[in-house]
Amino acid sequence: MRVVTYTRVSTLDQDCENQAHELREYCARRDWTITAEFSDSGFSGARDSRPALDKMIRAARRREFDVILIWKLDRLARSLKNLVNLLAEFESLNVALVSLTDSLDLSTPQGRLMFQIIGAMSEFERSLIRERIMAGLRLAKLRGAKFGRPRITVDVAQIQALRDSGASWRKVAAETGLSRQTCLRALQTRHKTAA
Repeated sequence: MRVVTYTRVSTLDQDCENQAHELREYCARRDWTITAEFSDSGFSGARDSRPALDKMIRAARRREFDVILIWKLDRLARSLKNLVNLLAEFESLNVALVSLTDSLDLSTPQGRLMFQIIGAMSEFERSLIRERIMAGLRLAKLRGAKFGRPRITVDVAQIQALRDSGASWRKVAAETGLSRQTCLRALQTRHKTAA
């Protein structure tokens, strides 16, 4: 049985080695041969495209392995849609998916059923979290919280005076403490409203 492992962590200060170690031990217990290890560090599971994942999918299309072993389903994908799409592609390529900590082996009918249930629950949980976040943001706005970049004060008269004295946009930006683009945009807006 030709097996590849896939590990992922969301941030660069984390390490995939703990996951990889457990996957190697599992393969040793089952006498599986690991032909490749794929690992993405610093990538969210919500992203459909990740360098190592993409490379693994290309290898699957070339029929280089029979099983993908992952530490947990959320390491592969967070959304049910993405997970189902990946599963459908792997199934069409006769590649089984095994999730170690979820005790899920999709090479069996029971495993495929459990996958559907776990995937639906995972998507439900993600929706609940999103709902809570949006409710919290609405409440914060009602309480007067401001989101986004703070507004900057632009002294258009100062910009105009500097430009009239022959100052370059670089000099105007340095004098006002603003970017050249902000200075230019402020002056253009003033001319448009004056016209």
